[in-house]
Amino acid sequence: MDPISEMLTTIRNCQAARRLAAKVSYSKIKESICIILAEKRIIEGYKVDDSSGRKIIQILLYQEKVNHLRRVSKPGRRIYIKAKNIRVPLSGLGYMIISTPQGLIESREAKKLGLGGEIICEVW
Repeated sequence: MDPISEMLTTIRNCQAARRLAAKVSYSKIKESICIILAEKRIIEGYKVDDSSGRKIIQILLYQEKVNHLRRVSKPGRRIYIKAKNIRVPLSGLGYMIISTPQGLIESREAKKLGLGGEIICEVW
């Protein structure tokens, strides 16, 4: 299974079960996604735990449920977008996380900087 979609599914499932935290395996791209989700107040925060010998990301969740957290570009089908074609999901209420040459950034910032790239996920 795709590690990024596994992380997003874990977040959705933990929120549906009304848990306050989720644990996923560590990678740099997952940590970058957590940084953006924390900035946009989708998750409460995260911390990297290295005490057990392997790195784990502990994601702290809010009580309210995220309505939509979807992986767009998948390993079997990559979805790329040009800067001029970037749209904001749900008429400005949602976010897209885009992988650009400058790293993972949110769709509004990518459009402002004139950067396109691979669409990682949509959140609203």
